[in-house]
Order: sequence, then C-alpha cells, then structure tokens
Amino acid sequence: MPALQVFAGPRARARLLSHGLQPQDVRAVPAAAGGAKGLTLLPLDRYLFGHWLPQSTQTVHLLGASIGAWRMAAACMPDADAALATLAEDYITQSYPHAPGRLPTAAVVSQIFGQRLQERLGPQARDILNHPRYRLHVFASRGRGLLHKPGRLGMPLGWVGAYASNALRRRSLGGWLERVVFSDPRDALPLPLSDFRSHQATLTEQNLCPAVLASCAIPFVLQAVQDVPGGPAGSYWDGGITDYHLHLNYAAMADGLVLYPHFIPQVVPGWLDKAWKRRHRASAFLDNLVLLSPSPEWVASLPGGKLPDRRDFKTWGDDHAGRQRVWRRAYLESQRLADEFAEMAACGRPVQALPLA
Repeated sequence: MPALQVFAGPRARARLLSHGLQPQDVRAVPAAAGGAKGLTLLPLDRYLFGHWLPQSTQTVHLLGASIGAWRMAAACMPDADAALATLAEDYITQSYPHAPGRLPTAAVVSQIFGQRLQERLGPQARDILNHPRYRLHVFASRGRGLLHKPGRLGMPLGWVGAYASNALRRRSLGGWLERVVFSDPRDALPLPLSDFRSHQATLTEQNLCPAVLASCAIPFVLQAVQDVPGGPAGSYWDGGITDYHLHLNYAAMADGLVLYPHFIPQVVPGWLDKAWKRRHRASAFLDNLVLLSPSPEWVASLPGGKLPDRRDFKTWGDDHAGRQRVWRRAYLESQRLADEFAEMAACGRPVQALPLA
C-alpha cells in the first residue's frame, strides 16, 4: 500500500516525465495551515530540508501560513533536521491549563504558545533570516472594519460579516481581512499577489516571532496579535483564514517547480472556503506545482483512520497522554512518506504524477 501520492499541474507533469524530480528544480516550497495535520508532513520536511534540498545551490522561497509558517521557519535553521524534529516534539506534547470540563482560554493558549515560539525561534532569528539559500515568507491575516481591533461584541459580528462576504465571492472577504506577507528583505516574493487584497512587509529579527505567532492565531482559540512591528497597525489573525492552502499564482514564476508537501490533494484558497467545494478545484495558478500528499489508504491505517487534527484536544480532553500517544504514532508512521519520496527522487528517473483536480 503506497503511502505517498504525487499530483502535478500540466507544466510540472511534463517536466517530471522528461527529467524526473531533481533538488535543483525547486524554486519554492509552500506550507499550508491545518494545525495538527502538519505533524504527518514533518518527517518528509526533515528529509527535504535536512538531506535532499542541500544537494542543490539555488535560492528557494519558503511560504508558510499558521503551522506552515512554524515549519518553514524551522527549515531555515542551521540544522533543519533537528529543528523540525524539535517542532514535532513540541507540537505533540503541548498542553494548556484549563478549568475542569472546559477548554483553555485564548489568553492562556496565546501566552504559552507565544513563549514556546520565542524559545525556539528567538535565539535563531538571525540564522533564520541569514540562511544562504532559503527566503522565508510568513502569511498572516489583518482584520479590517469590526475585525480591526478586538471587542467582545464587534469581533463575533465581524466574523459573521466575513463569512457572509466570502460566501458571495472570495474577493469580498478583502473588506474584512487583508493578507499581510512578512518577507525576507533580500529577495521579494517571486509571484504576484493580485488575487486578493494584500500588503507586503519586511521580516526582521525583531518581528519574526510576533509574525509567526500572528500567523498561528486561530480566532477564538488564540488572541489576535496586535500591531505586529513593521506591518500595518491592527489585529492579526491566523494566515490560514485568507490563505488556508496558499493557492497562489505560482505559474507566474520565471522558471523551476514549486514542491508542495500537503496533507490532501486539493489546494483550498482560504479557510472560509472549506464549505465551497467548487473553490477547491485546481487552477492555472498551479501549472508548475508538484504536490505530495498521503494516500487515503495510508491515512485509513492511522489511529482513528484519520490524520491528527485540532478536534483531538476536545476528543481526548484531559487524557493528554492518550492524545500524545496517538499523535506520536501518526508522526512515526509518517516516516513512510519520507522514505517513499527518497526512493522516488533518488535516481532521477521519470515520475508519473496524477493531474491536479
């Protein structure tokens, strides 16, 4: 039973058939939001950034939203393999104090999670932003209108307005939320952001941790991050709200391929688009994209027959050991994804990819 599936856009499929997949072909790596689902991609990340991509010399742009931003920041550390292994352990063992029978408050989660990011990324900020080859781009969502500043009444109303606007048209969501991309100042993001209301800001040692925390700030689970330094003023939320799976105009890049380790075969534009299946279809933006995802049969073999997800916190409640055991098993089983990729890419032979749907 294969664990790994390969999908690709038309241009990428043709290149894979003629040249196989080589590390020097890769110009960008996106990393989606999705919470605990990202755990199953970390063994693949460890192989890609710790062993495979170091065989090449070109600049590679790393784009991340939510846990994807944390993954890509870890990939920029001097020992990417070790940093990504630490991220996996941190994510599996996370827990937050709370009253019996209740979920932890957003304030508690923000404080503890923010401290962990500061411990892991803060001391390494200079190395992350001076990586000789990688350029980090952190995606966050800045509130507008009722979502511009936190308020007990305004925020829920603002999210209702955002949901309703997005249901009409994705671009209408721009009246409530703006995409903000904090980018390595050495090289601009090599693709246009004209598909949605956007603002680009400079990523620095001072705002790296606040930007990644903002990118992970799930509404009602964490607090918004206020006024991220270097970005426009306001409340910043999870980057996955505007860019759940980073469905961006990669086809506009001059050359090379975009390699996308992902947990499903679809690239959904925003978190609020999950209910709108017609928005899950591949577009011309993905012409040069190679997507790696776990097969449904392999996912069915995991505990509970599914990928880890944020609902597991509620399912397991105070049984932290039980949740951690299930998540750790899923993480360890995910080594198969890395092993199968290594075998596929080892010889440079033609790669048969499925078309993106």
